[in-house]
Amino acid sequence: MKSFSKSWIKSKNPKKQRKYRANAPSKIKENFLSIHLDKNLKKKYLCRNIRARIGDKIKILRGNFKGQEVKIESVDVKHSKIYSSKIVRTKKEGSTTKIPLEPSNLMLTDLNLDDKKRLKILERKKK
Repeated sequence: MKSFSKSWIKSKNPKKQRKYRANAPSKIKENFLSIHLDKNLKKKYLCRNIRARIGDKIKILRGNFKGQEVKIESVDVKHSKIYSSKIVRTKKEGSTTKIPLEPSNLMLTDLNLDDKKRLKILERKKK
């Protein structure tokens, strides 16, 4: 498998797009976890999107769970997926599993501001 190319800009070929995302280093994969903010948060923090963190409240915009507001339980950087304890699928034998959510199908409605580092990021984006 070929290593990640920093010079790659864009391509219409879906195979190349998937390859770029799959081979990207974790620092770049973190950027794939950015979620759009709702109108009130956009006005307050003067930015369009921010990286998802545990404890944030999100609204699901697409899929079977459309319209639900849930809290983020875990974030998978490697696969660029977000999980919540309320969004589950029941298996045939009766057990439940969490359904992975794609960040592009979500909107942040409330931020978890317990982390000082995150506050600094929002202040920097404001300027």
